[in-house]
Amino acid sequence: MENDWEVALDSLSKITVFSNPNNEPVTISGDADDLKCIGMGTDAAVFQFLNAPAYAFKIFAKDKVAKVQVEANVYHVLGDSPFFSTCFASYDEYLVLSYEEGKTLFDCILQGIHIPEQVVKDVEDAREYVRSKGLNPRDIHLKNILLQNGRAKILDVSEYSLPGNDFRWEHLKKGYEEYYPLIDGNSVPFWLVETTRKWYNQRSKYFFSYEEFIKIVLNLLHKK
Repeated sequence: MENDWEVALDSLSKITVFSNPNNEPVTISGDADDLKCIGMGTDAAVFQFLNAPAYAFKIFAKDKVAKVQVEANVYHVLGDSPFFSTCFASYDEYLVLSYEEGKTLFDCILQGIHIPEQVVKDVEDAREYVRSKGLNPRDIHLKNILLQNGRAKILDVSEYSLPGNDFRWEHLKKGYEEYYPLIDGNSVPFWLVETTRKWYNQRSKYFFSYEEFIKIVLNLLHKK
């Protein structure tokens, strides 16, 4: 019996994704009228097929396809959890995931949408759950967390099999606790959010510490 997401396979074959240097988002080549791009990362782009809207298709860049099975395995270990998407299937270049409603925290900051404390608590609980499964919760940032009915849904689990702590979540949590009231309810210009993202990704080159990085960002915020 054909799985109902397989109606999207022909359209998905028309799309090619390419990675870019310096941790920049991927580039998409090709087009299909019945596919809607709903997200872009540094390794993959995510599409919704209009005739099967319950699914999201994460298409990986040509040089990143080894990560497809790695991420599929992580979803298998995580099992059924309210904190994460469901992975239904994996193919050579993409995953079939549950489509999740909501806005990323990145978009919430751009649009001035309130991010409740419950979201932070949910991410903390999700990280504990991940550790209980023998995995390593990392690469958790504004574009990987959805605000969904006042709760958190984490979208990308691709690095959970890697060792080490990238401190992204710890820094984000600290920023929320200490500085979020300064912007809560106010839309923040895209250029400022994007500049902050790029500086953060290259902070080891230009800043001695997290505190120095935050000081520069706050100066920018006061000048906007």
